[in-house]
Amino acid sequence: MRHAATTIAGADPKGFHLDDCRTQLNLSDEGRAQARRAGQRIADEKVPISRVYTSPWCRCHETGLLAFGRAEDWEPLGTFFYEPTREEDFTRRVKARIGNYSAREMGGNVVMITHNTNIAALTKLSVATGEIVVLRPDGCCGFKVVERLDL
Repeated sequence: MRHAATTIAGADPKGFHLDDCRTQLNLSDEGRAQARRAGQRIADEKVPISRVYTSPWCRCHETGLLAFGRAEDWEPLGTFFYEPTREEDFTRRVKARIGNYSAREMGGNVVMITHNTNIAALTKLSVATGEIVVLRPDGCCGFKVVERLDL
């Protein structure tokens, strides 16, 4: 899932700090409502969720909290927009986690909340804020895109 809508489109302000949400691009009121709607839709569909991994950026973490009531930061979901040399490593690590995942064994599905650049590197898709790309692991080391949900 791409994080919900932010206060302005674009990148973080110059001089932002990952450990200080006040210095980052954050969710707008509409983004907060969008995150809640996404979580409600998943709950209404009775989709079991076992884990919610997020980028350490505040907008992703807050999206997870509002949509699913939890958020576990995972470095490879962090944007590499500012450090393009990290793209290959982050994408490889996310692909490995998805490809080897079994919802049956883990007791539910995993949600990963990240940035458009990360989703595009992984799936070759450009997605809107709050959009969910549903992937099915192949049990080895890859996945198939099965649906897109723009909530």
